[in-house]
Amino acid sequence: MLKDYLQLHFIVLLWGFTAILGLLISIPALELVFYRTLLSVIGLAMLLFVRRQSIRIQPTTIVQLILTGSIVGLHWVLFFASARVANASICLAGMATCSLWTSVIEPFANRKAVKWYEVLSGLAIIMGLYVIFRFELNQITGLLLALGSAFLASVFTVINSRFTKKYHHHTITFYEMIGALLMALISLLVYQQFFNHSTPLQLVPQPTDWLWIAILAWICTVYAYAEAVELMKRLTAFAINLTVNLEPVYGIILAAVLFHEHQQLTSGFYLGTVIILLAVLSYPLLKRRDDAKNSFSHV
Repeated sequence: MLKDYLQLHFIVLLWGFTAILGLLISIPALELVFYRTLLSVIGLAMLLFVRRQSIRIQPTTIVQLILTGSIVGLHWVLFFASARVANASICLAGMATCSLWTSVIEPFANRKAVKWYEVLSGLAIIMGLYVIFRFELNQITGLLLALGSAFLASVFTVINSRFTKKYHHHTITFYEMIGALLMALISLLVYQQFFNHSTPLQLVPQPTDWLWIAILAWICTVYAYAEAVELMKRLTAFAINLTVNLEPVYGIILAAVLFHEHQQLTSGFYLGTVIILLAVLSYPLLKRRDDAKNSFSHV
């Protein structure tokens, strides 16, 4: 279990780096997600070929995985759009609401009772967001995009927790990346047709972009996403998304070091972020107390 949590924290560190990569890459969010998913599919296909690993599963399951992948693709579009509209720190603060959404979605999806300490953690996160909203009104669009991205992340995490019990994590990731790629293509076409008539799409990245996109696709996506899916066999969706809430810590530190974003943020942002992080860190203590109480009551 300790090894699983250490690996999960390393994955979250990689995900915290994705917002930084999104700022280092020159092309817009939609084009970025397209290349990220395209290279991810290519990388996974090569990995499966080398390992001679079969990906044969039922056609209905393939469709379900592709649809789940489309949610992942839309999540990434909103994520990178948030980082561009606001900045990496605001984007990552919004992503810290994953556990709030999961505390509602997971019990509903699995027909289980809502746990009081999960709701309490969620309410604390809402308080932290209120503080950020109050002091960062000029960044509200970016934060709203990040909230939407966090909601979609919670949805596909809950869905994936069911698939991991039946299929290999590389198979799940391969079909979901195909779904994410299709969502990126559809988003590009819709955006160009209805929202952007005058400016052509930037489908030719700069030479330096290819290095960052490759790192984003093959390390932060193929490796990190596939291993996170594997961890869902042993960890709950809420526990995973709660740990993912530490993504802002890693990301904001990286943003402060690389882009000096700490100079652009008010004290209200940091106060709200501290409230969110306290909610994250207090969850294991509340859970242990509740588990001990339930175990005592059954004796």
